[in-house]
Amino acid sequence: MTKTQIWTSAFLAIFIILFFLQRATMKEDTVVVNEPSENYEPAPTQQATGSTGAELVQSFGCYSCHGSDLKGTNLAPGLIGLADYYDRDKLINYLRNPNSFMDQDRFVEFKQKYRNIVMPAYNNKDVKDLGKVADYLLELK
Repeated sequence: MTKTQIWTSAFLAIFIILFFLQRATMKEDTVVVNEPSENYEPAPTQQATGSTGAELVQSFGCYSCHGSDLKGTNLAPGLIGLADYYDRDKLINYLRNPNSFMDQDRFVEFKQKYRNIVMPAYNNKDVKDLGKVADYLLELK
């Protein structure tokens, strides 16, 4: 064997040993799986423009994470009193792209409390429907 082959074999052996050592000592990530509750109904494929805000909240699946009374669960915060933090347009923007709000203090706290939980974006929903949802959520006290 030449010196090049010896060095190549040594690096390859070290790489393989380190790879298996990393695999053996790796912690398994805890993944929270949200199973829909009995109140969850899949969102309809058609636009639900004739629905009320309360019906849309149910059809969007909000109850499965935020609770049947929307006061929060161990999966997601309560939706009562959102008028203290949002106006209608800001809430609609949040519903369309929740990740754009993640640098705010309130959400930094939520990320610590609700680890591995992600608020889904509703940018594929009709803006009029999101407006109805926003109106309904802002009225909750």
